[in-house]
Amino acid sequence: MLRSMFTAISSLSLHQAFMDVVANNLANVNTYGFKSSRVTFQDQFAQTLWSGSAPSDNLGGINPAQIGLGVRLGVISPTFTQGMLQATNRNTDLAIQGDGFFIYRNAVTNLFSRDGSLEMDSEGYLVNGATGLRIQGWMATVVNGVPTIDVGAALQDIQLPLGATLAQQTTNSQLFGNLDSRSTDPYQVAIGVYDSLGNLHSVTLTFTPGAGNTWTWTASGTGVSGSGNLVFDANGQYVSSTGNVSIAASGITGANDFTFTVDMSKLTQLASESDLSMTFQDGLAAGTFSTFFVTPQTGEIVGVYSNGMQRLIGQLALANFVNPAGLLQQGQNLFMVGPNSGDPAIGQAGTGTRGTIAAGYLEGSNVDLGQEFTNMIVAQRGFQASSRIITTSDEMLMEIVNLKR
Repeated sequence: MLRSMFTAISSLSLHQAFMDVVANNLANVNTYGFKSSRVTFQDQFAQTLWSGSAPSDNLGGINPAQIGLGVRLGVISPTFTQGMLQATNRNTDLAIQGDGFFIYRNAVTNLFSRDGSLEMDSEGYLVNGATGLRIQGWMATVVNGVPTIDVGAALQDIQLPLGATLAQQTTNSQLFGNLDSRSTDPYQVAIGVYDSLGNLHSVTLTFTPGAGNTWTWTASGTGVSGSGNLVFDANGQYVSSTGNVSIAASGITGANDFTFTVDMSKLTQLASESDLSMTFQDGLAAGTFSTFFVTPQTGEIVGVYSNGMQRLIGQLALANFVNPAGLLQQGQNLFMVGPNSGDPAIGQAGTGTRGTIAAGYLEGSNVDLGQEFTNMIVAQRGFQASSRIITTSDEMLMEIVNLKR
């Protein structure tokens, strides 16, 4: 009788653990990036009454007789299925579609999480809003004026360039309008262009009519030079043009000499008053950093400046594991490398087996309410059945005790 009671007691303990796992899953049904766990049981050691025997010439074989001695915990394993992506419309909220983990750094080691609810701290670092841990990736380096990312470099904290300013030098411009085919006098138009420091330069273009539907033009202004020809056909439509405008940076501290093109293909030569204007130039005055966004798929971080410029700041890194179920849970939606997880395979999103990044979304919990309520019923009934074994064994022992009466 005692054997059945101890067997039932082991079952009570394990079904309580089963209920604890179910309770934890249900408690985290609204936890972003949470991965539910499941429980498996195993039978314990069985007592062998006899081991059985093999068949002989005159006698058949006998099976072993064994009595199991209860149940034991097999494994509590997290299930890394995809959670539903929930739109938040915040550019600092990120979710992973597919496999992979965001990487955070504390003072000792890297930690991993599916929770991408980020904030910007007072120093411009991107951190997890709940823990303050800085998210990891690679900062861009400027090579020949072009920001580039080296995904083979060591991981870095991602820091936004608060207070930074940026300007863009004019390289292309375009004129629009008409030159009077009846005119014999020069026509002038003033345009404004920017150097590499965002300084505005005034350039005067003078168009002088010539023979055979041709015009010559010259550029003038402080440090400005340039000239060329402009040709129209008999219908007053543009045929060709030559020449660029060069601006010397003499007297402008720190700025470089630069040259920009003037597209005149939209001009006409008709019997109408001359009227030219600049419709486009790609230079920008100095602007300050105002916000940023994360590109879909690859997780590149692009800064947006008040003058409309955009510049690559960095890129988020993702990690993946051969056996993510082997990670050790640390609380606060964080995992760390475990003995059976394997080392993290770190790289950019969208490569290898790493998933892609969705900006403006958070990944919801993958807890299946229907499955958890079913598990709750199963755990409850298993607990009840084991308790009935104990009460029944107790009654049987009582009957044995009462035999002496």
